[in-house]
Amino acid sequence: MKLATWNINGARARLPNLLAWLRAAKPDVALLQEIKCEDDKFPRLEVEELGYNIETHGQKGFNGVAILSKSRLEDVERGLPGDKDDAQARYIEATVGTLRVASLYLPNGNPAPSEKFDYKLAWMDRLHDRARALLAAEAAFVLAGDYNICPNDRDVYDPQAWENDALCRPESRQRFRKTLYLGLIDAFRALHPDETAYTYWDYQAGAWRKNQGLRIDHLLLSPLAADRLNACEIDRDVRGHEEAGAKASDHVPIWCELAEKGRALPI
Repeated sequence: MKLATWNINGARARLPNLLAWLRAAKPDVALLQEIKCEDDKFPRLEVEELGYNIETHGQKGFNGVAILSKSRLEDVERGLPGDKDDAQARYIEATVGTLRVASLYLPNGNPAPSEKFDYKLAWMDRLHDRARALLAAEAAFVLAGDYNICPNDRDVYDPQAWENDALCRPESRQRFRKTLYLGLIDAFRALHPDETAYTYWDYQAGAWRKNQGLRIDHLLLSPLAADRLNACEIDRDVRGHEEAGAKASDHVPIWCELAEKGRALPI
């Protein structure tokens, strides 16, 4: 199974880019963030023509997440448990075969400190609780998406300039590590422990041309899923592609390949 995640930065605005990538990369499962549309406005017909089943948790003009799958999606849940009053569409979860998958768009949290930063930290605490519950159920699962977290200084092009940003603050990183310490595996770091690589480049100040990027999109695997991990790569070149006049997203897809049966992690 090839499973990918991509902050598309507007499903309708970026539809030509999305369709071109789906045709070229052929993921079995694609997790999208920032679809920025309500459920009935998602470009369903065009994506379905490529053979995908679709589940969305949308919101007008902001946020929004989706799961695209070549196989049937079952037991779909929308919204991260733990706060019934949270109206932001940032989390969707479903089962594909024997694998539980979640597409998540973690809050940015800037400026920090602020109510937005408090919301980010509380959301991360809820994600930790959800991961713990899935582990208790002995599920093979992947929590993937735009985490808006640079886990370490090597994941940001200028650590000193970003040290007080919500994406790099110690409170954010501590919560990310706390979730990892449950036993989850950062798929990219498991297979590329020393590589400097990014998944996001800002539109401003020539960040893409200068390679001033951040690694903020992650695939976190449960132990049962990590046993099946064969590969994890970043489709970096997608950042430079414009399709049918559509500007590229400021993020690029990152994907992993999972074997049908578990085996020892290849590291």
